[in-house]
Amino acid sequence: MWKEFKEFALRGSVVDLAVGIIIGAAFGAIVNSFVSDIVMPPVGLALGRVDFSNLFINLSGQTYPSLKAAREAGAAVIAYGAFLNAVVNFLIVAFAVFQVVRITNRFRREAPVAAPAAKECPQCGMSIPLVAKRCPHCTSQLSS
Repeated sequence: MWKEFKEFALRGSVVDLAVGIIIGAAFGAIVNSFVSDIVMPPVGLALGRVDFSNLFINLSGQTYPSLKAAREAGAAVIAYGAFLNAVVNFLIVAFAVFQVVRITNRFRREAPVAAPAAKECPQCGMSIPLVAKRCPHCTSQLSS
């Protein structure tokens, strides 16, 4: 059983998947910081000094000055500002993955299809060379 597990774990695709997950997590952290620290502050400023990370709907009926205070008090809240940040994160990551796939597909050109070297005799159905004028199997005359 250990040998089978070792073969499975050391396969190229499993190792590639592990590397992809690790790089994806690091990339996700970078994108999260980019959205929270660079993209959303100017957007919030343009919309009237709105801090998206602190936008929430309080469902408990009490008043809280911030999302952090509401969560510390255990109040039920809908943190739609955090959700908006997550949506922007997703869009940036999805666009980046799209670009990577697009570039990768550019490098994977399909091999040109070779021209057929033979044709089928219309009388007997046997495969014959393209340049043949008469079928070697049934001796029928072929049109060019």
